[in-house]
Amino acid sequence: MTGTAGTEDAGRWRRLSRRMLVIHPFQEVVRSAPALIGLLFAGSTQGGRGHLWSLAGLGIMLVVGTLRWFTTTYRVTPQYVQVRKGLFRRQVLTAPRDRIRTVDVTSHVLHRLLGLARVEIGTGRSDRKDGGTLKLDALHATEVERLRDELLHRRPAAPGAVVPAPSTAPVTSGGPVTPDDAAPSGGPATAGGAVSPAEDAYARRSAETELAALRPAWIRFGPFTLSGLVTVGVLAGFVSRIASEGNVDLLSIGPVRQVADWFGRGALWLQVAGSVALLAVFVAVASTLGYVLAFWRFRLTRTAGGTLHVTRGLITTRATTLEERRLRGVELSEPLLLRAASGARVIAVATGLRVGRGAQRGGSMLLPPAPRAEAQAVAARVLGTAGPLAAELVPHGPAALRRRFTRALACCGSLTLVLLALWHWTGLPAWTWQAAIVVTVAAMPLAADRYRSLGHTVAEGHLVTRWGSVVRRHVALKNDGIIGWNLSRSFFQRRAGLATLTATTAAGRQGYGVWDVDLAEALRVADQGIPGLLTPFLVNAGTAGPQPAETRPRA
Repeated sequence: MTGTAGTEDAGRWRRLSRRMLVIHPFQEVVRSAPALIGLLFAGSTQGGRGHLWSLAGLGIMLVVGTLRWFTTTYRVTPQYVQVRKGLFRRQVLTAPRDRIRTVDVTSHVLHRLLGLARVEIGTGRSDRKDGGTLKLDALHATEVERLRDELLHRRPAAPGAVVPAPSTAPVTSGGPVTPDDAAPSGGPATAGGAVSPAEDAYARRSAETELAALRPAWIRFGPFTLSGLVTVGVLAGFVSRIASEGNVDLLSIGPVRQVADWFGRGALWLQVAGSVALLAVFVAVASTLGYVLAFWRFRLTRTAGGTLHVTRGLITTRATTLEERRLRGVELSEPLLLRAASGARVIAVATGLRVGRGAQRGGSMLLPPAPRAEAQAVAARVLGTAGPLAAELVPHGPAALRRRFTRALACCGSLTLVLLALWHWTGLPAWTWQAAIVVTVAAMPLAADRYRSLGHTVAEGHLVTRWGSVVRRHVALKNDGIIGWNLSRSFFQRRAGLATLTATTAAGRQGYGVWDVDLAEALRVADQGIPGLLTPFLVNAGTAGPQPAETRPRA
């Protein structure tokens, strides 16, 4: 590494902080807790030595956690970041520094108590678990700040620094050094000497421009995120598993039996209404609590080095740094309940950030659920212009409207007919087809809302598209981030004269569509977004160049 540690430390293999000897064994024990409990019960039923088996398993987990410190080293050179780990299966993970997209810093409670943090260096999107990232767990907090600053701000190597070639062997015979033994490197250096960590941190803060910060009033949007449903599912599964393993009859517990008897004495509609109300209250409270835990002290800033920096978290803190040159656009996401409360959230469309496994976990969240006006303002600050998301969208016409209602009626109506036939011939309960009729009626306003959400335009160098009802998405994608167009037409779309135009990109969801639009309009949008890109694939009836009104795709 380079910086204040001097040229003598450049490229040297380093160990993680010694304090991780407390964290990793604890993590291994927690991770293997179900197996240790299983050993305890299994051993107790096979001779009464279950505690010995559990103690042996506990000792093995402690050894495994300790070995991770001895077998994990890393180094940063002007060209590469390398992580070497493993005892029996030795691995050397290498990432070119010019491929680094993000640096994600997470500090759990134990990390914060020991002044440590876990660093994930993102090098691009991968659908495999843990793909595309290098993990360093755990580093000293001072070292984390300098490492993040060096990797994303592309600091040049100090004059005379050695640039070693990638290798799996240590550079020095004296063995790796640790951040506890050597001064952190990667910080700014001047001719008169190194800058202190306090001065470096102050310089970074003074160079930041705040784009958004959490306001207590935003917590009111917590109940509309429905994240509490996950908590309900986890608790229900945990209680069910404990009751099954311990042969416990939940109805034999006094309070549970009293509540069940009280519900049983009421009418059916009262039981259903009471259950729904109780569930709604629990989900709302759990969602609000989850909102506070996840987004407390949220802050979005832009640094002078050309990065966006997001910090958030109450108990577990998380800091994500994204290079703006990797940003390809923004997305306004409005789930149905959140939209009913006039709220929205902002998601980055950037290369190297996962989308689809949860925007919050992937680090692409630029603004938590907040007022829609605030979300639009933050998106405009990130883009540097308010034009794209404020532009008037082109509606998709009556054919798209008919298609929405036809699909809703076809799906729900077919299900209703099948259930009605099963009720008539097999004795299926009547409430099944009656519920299907209710769903069919409810699908009509949903179809109308799906049509109202459709819209698109090209404004200020951005493709703007909007779609969805259960989750409405309003995306502004930079034209220079589009690498291709995908024009698809199903059998029913061809009969209606419609098509779906998808902008292919290496960022975000990797494809953003203009759904059920007139074919000529789709070709016009594609040519306006990237002029001439579709020309080789078109058969023109008139002069050269795309003629949307008279052009058809080549077979």
